[in-house]
Amino acid sequence: MSLSDDGGYGGDGHRGSETGQTRTRLPDTGGDPYGSGRRPRAGMSSRNLVTIVGVVVLLLAAIAFANRGGSGNSETPSDGSPKDTAHAQPTAPTGTKPATGKTAGIASGFAKTEQGAQSAAANYAVALVSANILKPNERHAIVQQAFAPAKADEMQGKLDAAYSTAFLKKLGLDANGNAAQGMTYISRTVPVGTKLVKRTGDTANLEVWCTGLFGTAGAKSTTPVTSDWFTMRLQLQWAGGDWKVEGFSQQDGPAPVNGDNKTSGADQIAKAVEQYGGFTYAR
Repeated sequence: MSLSDDGGYGGDGHRGSETGQTRTRLPDTGGDPYGSGRRPRAGMSSRNLVTIVGVVVLLLAAIAFANRGGSGNSETPSDGSPKDTAHAQPTAPTGTKPATGKTAGIASGFAKTEQGAQSAAANYAVALVSANILKPNERHAIVQQAFAPAKADEMQGKLDAAYSTAFLKKLGLDANGNAAQGMTYISRTVPVGTKLVKRTGDTANLEVWCTGLFGTAGAKSTTPVTSDWFTMRLQLQWAGGDWKVEGFSQQDGPAPVNGDNKTSGADQIAKAVEQYGGFTYAR
């Protein structure tokens, strides 16, 4: 549903939403032009006063209850101390800054908390299913930043083998992970939510529910860009003052019913990926 600029709720406050007529507000007068006017009461009974005060108190109580932490908000108290987020809703932000820096294009410096682990998992999911993971130089930088030092070399070897020249060729990419001239390879992940499965000391197992885009945009593309839903499972370890990946896997879904959206052209998709940047994701 779309509304016009005033949407029937116009700024002048006089337009009727149904009739389209203009109502003229008459100026106040000292009395009723059709009669002597009703004489105001000189005072208010104590019973009415008590009733009004009671209604006001109930309204204030309702407003205060609605603004409590149960809504999932995580505001910071006036004394600067963080608000208790132990009972925050699963999809609600905590208000805690997710990271202190960024290395190799990936957020870093996550807090050693449940929320910090979830923020780390979301950002690592984005990096590990990105277009850059297909490019050798960028892939090596991602691996060195995302993985625990004891696992980095092993994972780099596995990913190099997985994203071989033969595999890249099937995607229409050259040995450096680049698409042919006039084509744009797209792989972008958007975390929908995170779940802490288990945390013990310096280790944490998490799941990140994601949607994303992948494929090649271009007039002659044989693998057009499509959407996907999947869940990333990550095992994180606290190492060197940050959460790092020890291992990960991926499974399909949960996937909703596809919406009745008009498909955009390849040029529109390619331009959108170039023009719209990503985010640092936080729990």
